[in-house]
Amino acid sequence: MANNYVVWFKDIDKEDGPTVGGKGANLGEMTKAGFPVPNGFVVTGSAYQTFVDAAHIRSKIEEALHGLDVADSRALDKAALKVQHIITRSDFPKDIARDIIHAYFTLSGGGGIKHALVAVRSSATAEDLPGASFAGQQATFLNVSGEANLIEKVKEAWASLFTARAIFYRVTNKFDHFKVGIAVPVQKMVASDKSGIMFSINPVTNNKDRVTIEAIFGLGEMIVQGAVTPDHYEVDKKTMDVVVRETHVQEKTMIKKGTGNAELPLSAKEGGKPKLTDKEIIALAEISKKLEKHYYFPQDSEWAIEGNRLYIVQTRPITTIGKDAGRVLQQAVHATVCAKGDPASPGMASGPVKILKSAKEIHMLVGGDILVAEQTNPDFVPAMKKAVAIITERGGRTSHAAIVSRELGIPAVVGAKDVLKLLKDGMVVTVNGTTGEIYKGAVAPRASAIKKSGPVVHHKTATNVYVNLAEPSRAPVVAKMDADGVGLLRAEFMIADIGTHPKKLIEDHKEHVFINTLAGKLETFCKSFSPRPVVYRATDFKTNEYRNLKGGAAFEPEEPNPMLGFRGAARYVVDSRVFEMELEAIKKVRNEMKYNNLHLMLPFVRTPKELMDVKKIIAANGLSRSPSFKLWLMCEIPTNVIRLNDFIDVGIDGVSIGSNDLTMLILGTDRDNSEVAHDFSEMDPAVLWAFEHVTKTCVKRGVTCSMCGQAPSDYPELIEKLVSWGITSVSVNPDAIDHVRETVYEAEKKHANRK
Repeated sequence: MANNYVVWFKDIDKEDGPTVGGKGANLGEMTKAGFPVPNGFVVTGSAYQTFVDAAHIRSKIEEALHGLDVADSRALDKAALKVQHIITRSDFPKDIARDIIHAYFTLSGGGGIKHALVAVRSSATAEDLPGASFAGQQATFLNVSGEANLIEKVKEAWASLFTARAIFYRVTNKFDHFKVGIAVPVQKMVASDKSGIMFSINPVTNNKDRVTIEAIFGLGEMIVQGAVTPDHYEVDKKTMDVVVRETHVQEKTMIKKGTGNAELPLSAKEGGKPKLTDKEIIALAEISKKLEKHYYFPQDSEWAIEGNRLYIVQTRPITTIGKDAGRVLQQAVHATVCAKGDPASPGMASGPVKILKSAKEIHMLVGGDILVAEQTNPDFVPAMKKAVAIITERGGRTSHAAIVSRELGIPAVVGAKDVLKLLKDGMVVTVNGTTGEIYKGAVAPRASAIKKSGPVVHHKTATNVYVNLAEPSRAPVVAKMDADGVGLLRAEFMIADIGTHPKKLIEDHKEHVFINTLAGKLETFCKSFSPRPVVYRATDFKTNEYRNLKGGAAFEPEEPNPMLGFRGAARYVVDSRVFEMELEAIKKVRNEMKYNNLHLMLPFVRTPKELMDVKKIIAANGLSRSPSFKLWLMCEIPTNVIRLNDFIDVGIDGVSIGSNDLTMLILGTDRDNSEVAHDFSEMDPAVLWAFEHVTKTCVKRGVTCSMCGQAPSDYPELIEKLVSWGITSVSVNPDAIDHVRETVYEAEKKHANRK
């Protein structure tokens, strides 16, 4: 088969990956095994190699890439565009084109008259590079029609082997550009009436006795984007009974229109119908069971239904099994679900509802209440500490409410639609922060709902696993966990506890109140974790948050967009007095209390000049970098990524990637705005490129690199990438320490085996 330019799915299997790529091999494996895969063929890796040789472009590509500094993003983009132009403007070999066109007409039904709509995907092949991962670096083209268009898309798929990201990846991993080929699966498009995803286990509870299915009307892009809430079904594997049915109103759908896709609105009546019949649910569950049996491993599969025909368009192993041992996972006994949102912080708790319309009402909440709000901000923290659980109507897993709840160790559900209308003050409810469900009344979990597990194995890892903290009362408890230190100690919650705007204290000549209170709180962390490091992030209040402190209105401007306004390092440079009080507190802890495990991290630094100006303030106040006092830079703005070498030149010891803010600012998406939050993803290719660039630049420059956002807790596959790139540490919330440590351990082991 090595000399064939085109092979059909039915003639290949999982062993043919080096020639047809991982996607092609997987589609062939399922086709051979009798699974209902849309028919198609693969333009093999040898076709690409033949094209490169026949077009005599190897030397041209080498010349375009010669001497390229991939750390220079402008030069990298320019070189990538040049190589792609070389490929797309070169003549297509006639014998390869003939084979592709013949296969296309066969797929279309013969005769050369009807033109099938096909999906053209690309999958890198790397026979001589075991363990290399090229996922997400190449292109996909949908609704391609006609032989001329198909040939052009195959050529564009080949050209996508030289995107800027792919070039950067190969150079930094020392892979030969010409030892990596590319195969192109061509598959008949499915104009799905219904589509979705299914898991051969329950992916949240890891219950291996259930098949979990999520379904929507129309094309699958909607469910992948998170643009609509899918119906949820669960099937008992043994009895094949449908044991869970949850129908959600789908407000819009995506359909194939011509050679493109179109979004159409759905009425409440149309969108509220069950997406699947029992017959369809059972049929999908049967296939899911067979896929798991065939691959000897639980599977995450994508499916589509067109007319009465069911298709499997992709399958992959589930990679997150066993990460949540020891949590309460199942539903409660005889519980009536009165609201549902996204699970944000695990556990269950019951209590009376207290709805807070703003932070001005936090005094109304008493200990034992369940705090319910549209969303939260740092002003809510005093009330959050008293609450037994938290529910918000807006926000996602990286929202303020989610992060603080996990840090406080209390259950939370976020993004619970219409919860402010569904719940009333004084109403007793139970919050299940693991499933995202809110039950009427006080309900205890089933005994069987608590997963039994043996003692946690504490692995030693080369990559440090730090913890994110803000609340001093949690320090002694969390310090007993398997954390290597505190990678992010937030200032804002401690200062919110002081209650008065720092400049008001200065105006009243009460600087000592601020300094002594902050120093006392810092001491609690340093004492609990000593000799492990504690990295204190200096204040990063936004103007709207500062204004809510006592006396704050007199000192804070009104800003239309506080997130991009007067915050972080800019405040220290304009008026250094508050920052200097923080420095005095740090010196008090280090010099008087003798805890030299306290270090400093600077947030939201927009330019290298701003970093230099802040360093001058630090030095003028008697603090300087040393082996026992490290200065870290938060990397949370695109300019930090783009000009990282310039920031390092100013002089820092480490960088910590704030994955939450950096993702928002790269994608232009507010994670707390339900209208656009579905586009927030730390696994977006642009965001991953930034993570990789920062990590590898730090390795090259000899400074430490950490990540302190939510992403490492949620994406085991990201940890594997971070480890392979050379990350020094990750810093996560307390509830995630053990499973992240386990994931890091497995990633390091896998990375070592590749070397």
